[in-house]
Amino acid sequence: MPSWFDNHCHLGDDADEVVARASASGVVGIVTVGCDLADSWAAVATASRHDGVWATAGVHPHEASGGVAGLVDLLTEPVVVAVGEAGLDFHYDHSPRDAQRDVFAAQVGLANTYDLPLVIHTREAWDETFALLDAEGVPARTVFHCFTGGPDEAAEVLARGALLSFSGIVTFRTADDLRAAVAICPLEQAMVETDSPYLAPVPYRGKVNEPAHVSLVGAAVAEAMGRSVDEVAETTTANARTFYGLH
Repeated sequence: MPSWFDNHCHLGDDADEVVARASASGVVGIVTVGCDLADSWAAVATASRHDGVWATAGVHPHEASGGVAGLVDLLTEPVVVAVGEAGLDFHYDHSPRDAQRDVFAAQVGLANTYDLPLVIHTREAWDETFALLDAEGVPARTVFHCFTGGPDEAAEVLARGALLSFSGIVTFRTADDLRAAVAICPLEQAMVETDSPYLAPVPYRGKVNEPAHVSLVGAAVAEAMGRSVDEVAETTTANARTFYGLH
């Protein structure tokens, strides 16, 4: 059984059962992601209870109105391996765009200051995201999680030395542009994720997602890249361990 690393999910109250199922399915590592201060502390608590689970600390653009006060206190927690998810979301605009930009810039700064990876969420804000990153300084370890762009956006990410993380969307019938982006992505700059409990891959689309399904994402990435499943599993798992400093 290939070993997989789900580098981005959101574990909840059923984490004990979800982590156990993931382990039985060949998942050897999980990063559970914070979206605001309280959520980040909850992620830390969850990760602290499970071997092979780590956490991030961040403020999602949806929650940017709340600012980043208190976030720095999380960054020295032993299980915290990254800042984020942080970024811009101009699709929903749940927070004002100025607040999104300020909070994103602050988190880029924290990643650079603390030499931590940065986990980026961007939606309908590609140009603004790239411009802000360029202005603030792209952290040495940066990933665009749940990448949804096409080859052009992928090329911009890759040119900045960042990684692309692919989710269950890569299995969706209509995701041809995304699969074209996967095809041009060097395997060394790729990771896989579930973003669970969201975005369950085919054949579970529309149901609650979980890290145990990350192998289905990996298989679709392998097909789009023209590589073996074993190679994609081995390399994306190694990439995740290196990216998050888990060696």
